[in-house]
Amino acid sequence: MPDIVSEFNSYRERMNEKILADNNKIIKRIFNLDTNAYQEGALDVKTKELLGLVASAVLRCDDCIRYHLETSFKEGVSKEEISEALGIATLVGGTIVIPHLRRAYEFWEALENQS
Repeated sequence: MPDIVSEFNSYRERMNEKILADNNKIIKRIFNLDTNAYQEGALDVKTKELLGLVASAVLRCDDCIRYHLETSFKEGVSKEEISEALGIATLVGGTIVIPHLRRAYEFWEALENQS
């Protein structure tokens, strides 16, 4: 099985560097807003990541799902919490979310296998 976690992170880092090198003020502000939105606030980081995961699954963004899964993993979110959050996402998003659910489970398994 290819190392999907490392491949994802390598690609994301490489392309973010290229995007930010263009020095586009709007894009830089969006990146900054995204980073700041997930900082500790009235909601803790774990809760915000789970919210981001659910929204990403409903919106069917595999890159976003992977990002939030990895950050959740680093924040100590349990497999059971991920499963419950993805269950809510599938309920809200409907059966069209199922292919993304499969890839989310595959990525979570890869995260677990890395540790």
